[in-house]
Amino acid sequence: MGSEIQISFLGALFAFFFAASMGILLRWMLHVPRAIPQAAAKARRAVGAIKKILVPTSGTIYSERGIELACRLGEEQKAEIYLINVIEVPRTLPLDAPLLEAEIRAGDVIKRGRIAGEEIIRMAKESEADLIVMGIRSEIRMAQEILGRTSDLVLRRAACEVIVDRLYVET
Repeated sequence: MGSEIQISFLGALFAFFFAASMGILLRWMLHVPRAIPQAAAKARRAVGAIKKILVPTSGTIYSERGIELACRLGEEQKAEIYLINVIEVPRTLPLDAPLLEAEIRAGDVIKRGRIAGEEIIRMAKESEADLIVMGIRSEIRMAQEILGRTSDLVLRRAACEVIVDRLYVET
């Protein structure tokens, strides 16, 4: 007796839809998405990846503006904001030398160092900051002095993004 295979219409229909859906699923899984422009990819990552913001402050009006800007930028992402006030200790004094006036102005966010920009960069690395927001002075004496020594150093050497905000003062 020969074995006969009986195929029902409903079984064939089910097998066809199963095979078709598996083919579509495999095509979807193996399909490489369309590339987006590199600039758009970086901007998309940058905005969504801001989780830690470091804000150097010195108690001046322009550094307070930097804090305000950092708060606005980090609000949507619920970013942590770290404040740092670097007291530059002259090389003629030990790093732990008392500098009462500067310490009182700085409050709880003191960091001591020889060069403020280097301490800001070091703190950004230690805290794994995604962004540094710096306010800079509004008065510009010479074209070469748009940035001060500290902001120039941070812009050149920081391992994360840096935003510099200059407070506009109408004269």
